[in-house]
Amino acid sequence: MRILAVGAHPDDLEIVAAGTLIKFKQQGHEIFICHACNGNKGHYHIPPDELAEMRIAEAKAAGELIGAEVFTLGIGDAELIAEDLDTRALFIDAIRRAKPDLIITHNPEDYMPDHVATSKLVRDAAFCASLPHYKTKLPAFDSVPPIYYMDTLAGIGFQPEEYVDITDVMELKEQMLACHKSQVTWMQEHDKVDLIGMMKLQSEFRGLQCGTKYAEGFVSARIYPSVKPARLLP
Repeated sequence: MRILAVGAHPDDLEIVAAGTLIKFKQQGHEIFICHACNGNKGHYHIPPDELAEMRIAEAKAAGELIGAEVFTLGIGDAELIAEDLDTRALFIDAIRRAKPDLIITHNPEDYMPDHVATSKLVRDAAFCASLPHYKTKLPAFDSVPPIYYMDTLAGIGFQPEEYVDITDVMELKEQMLACHKSQVTWMQEHDKVDLIGMMKLQSEFRGLQCGTKYAEGFVSARIYPSVKPARLLP
């Protein structure tokens, strides 16, 4: 399959879904990682333009560890508007570029505006990308792929319906997150949070729920006509 993972910012996917992406890759599937925002506001001291370049480079380094294709839509942090048609067109072209059999993105009720907007934009774009007369830079994609919502940050308000055992790939997941050095610093300074430690604790908690050491949790988006009568997660 072709798997498209869409996060609001570089590092979002590594926190709650990278283990699953690694498992997909090990099974021979093709992985596309898309970031809606360029990460330009996630620091106290580094100027936005410089930070955006740094975070894009960090994201590509993380993707290279698993052979994923990584790209960004280039929108500034906290500037993502779900109802903006030009922004929707960017999301449509991300889907038309990847031609995914499955999309992973944020839960609609995650903790901050960019995550919430990303979730809605992915849902809307997944359908619109299949419309031949919805003109963007790329031609229409001929199916509406299923969408899986990944865990929220710290798991608040999220009850998984499906789990992926990531115990055997946890070390690589940690390496991917560690590539985002600027965010490890930012989370410590801004939120007083050990980002890698938080990720491991959340993965361990989801593992506890399903009887394994580490896991990631997901919910299938029940949206016609994208629901499939089979388990698609690894």
